[in-house]
Amino acid sequence: MDSNLSDHALVARAARLIGICIEKRIQIATAESCTGGLLAGLLTEIPGSSAVLDRGFVTYSNDAKTQMIGVPADLIDLKGAVSAEVACAMAEGALRHSRADLTIAITGIAGPGGGTPAKPVGLVHFARASRSGTTQAYEKRFDEKGRADIRRAALDFALTLLEKEVAKA
Repeated sequence: MDSNLSDHALVARAARLIGICIEKRIQIATAESCTGGLLAGLLTEIPGSSAVLDRGFVTYSNDAKTQMIGVPADLIDLKGAVSAEVACAMAEGALRHSRADLTIAITGIAGPGGGTPAKPVGLVHFARASRSGTTQAYEKRFDEKGRADIRRAALDFALTLLEKEVAKA
């Protein structure tokens, strides 16, 4: 098991989230790039998660983003895969290609390479989309602590976004 998935605090939060989603009958889908499916994996650590997690899209490559969830290739070319615009398109694409009520997208640079001055290692864009028609983007710049820590921090923030949205439902 990935060390990110054995983090007891994250697992406990995921369990609470799954419980609330079951109670409120909310289904979730994920669209993940830099986390490579870790969020979906974290959610499926929880018994009963099949009632909540509709599906997870691991769209690590640009082609996968386009082919699996319909992110326009010209948007990726124009804004870059690590951008608020692409994160929003990922979340909205996951919504269109699933039965979920709520989606979360994560795209970023976990390192150790791949960063630039404009888009450094640790830059992660998130987006949350819901059937109510709202999509919201978020940008985080996690200190370059290493790949595992950046991915863990991304999971933590993604859970926070899901918890806030589910609490409003």
